[in-house]
Amino acid sequence: MRRALPIFVVLAGLLVAIAVVNPYFLEPPAFLAFVKRAAPLVILAAGQYFVIVSGEFDLSVGSLVTAEVVIAARLIDGSAEATWPVLALMIAFGLIVGLVNGAVTTLLRVPSFITTLGMLLILSGAVFLWTGGSPRGALSEQFRQLGRGSLGPVPWSVLILVVVAAAAVWATRARFGHTLVAAGDNDRAAALSGVRVARVRTVAFMISGLSAAVAAILLGGFAGVSAQVGKGLEFQAITAVVLGGVALGGGRGSVTAAMAGAFTLEALFTLLNLYGISGALEPAVQGVIIIAAVALGAVRFPRARAAAAS
Repeated sequence: MRRALPIFVVLAGLLVAIAVVNPYFLEPPAFLAFVKRAAPLVILAAGQYFVIVSGEFDLSVGSLVTAEVVIAARLIDGSAEATWPVLALMIAFGLIVGLVNGAVTTLLRVPSFITTLGMLLILSGAVFLWTGGSPRGALSEQFRQLGRGSLGPVPWSVLILVVVAAAAVWATRARFGHTLVAAGDNDRAAALSGVRVARVRTVAFMISGLSAAVAAILLGGFAGVSAQVGKGLEFQAITAVVLGGVALGGGRGSVTAAMAGAFTLEALFTLLNLYGISGALEPAVQGVIIIAAVALGAVRFPRARAAAAS
């Protein structure tokens, strides 16, 4: 918990800075709107955490989000009756993509960076081939309510985020979470201890695919259908996880801190927007965060290991 404390301090500082510029921000409607905007990225970061802490990468989630939204719009085409079957199909598709990523990485021993980069290109190419760059169809009103509707004063996306966050925290505290961290820390030692490394890593990829499906449902409802809806989300999710102090090599980190990293990233972009700074700088900011966080981890981790060894 002490390692995760800095990200919560930074998040609190950013929220205070936003409130200074916009005093209305901390009132319930405005703050819930902020959480609603951040929810898809927070969910993606939670899924990405499981992959990264196991020692792998998932670069396919952004293209998977786009593919999910485009497919859903084409299949639903405004029909209320098709909404729930298509939602189930989206969940299944996310799990299948995660299963393929995990199987190729663990069974065929293709580095996850290459596997998921290939999946990114496959999904992006398939979406472009199917749509010609212009998505067809439309999402039903029932579908869109999940992203932009609310239950009383609380948006559905916030409620879904709470459920996902609770499930993620539970999974990390269960035996699965401990075996996943062990696999990321030292996969050979974990295997000798009885951990089925290939299985837990494959499940981690499936969780990441599931998180992308849920994020796609919220983004489709909130932002509508677009061939660019998931563009860059994979890098934002990785940035959020690294910002939360999760080691890119695996074996260290907290899912709570990873989700806090996503909120921090969203708060930072909100603050930049309030000051009128161009959104074109967002990729540069993400790049600086990744380099700085990894460099800091590289300095701190060897010292921590040396202290533990002594």
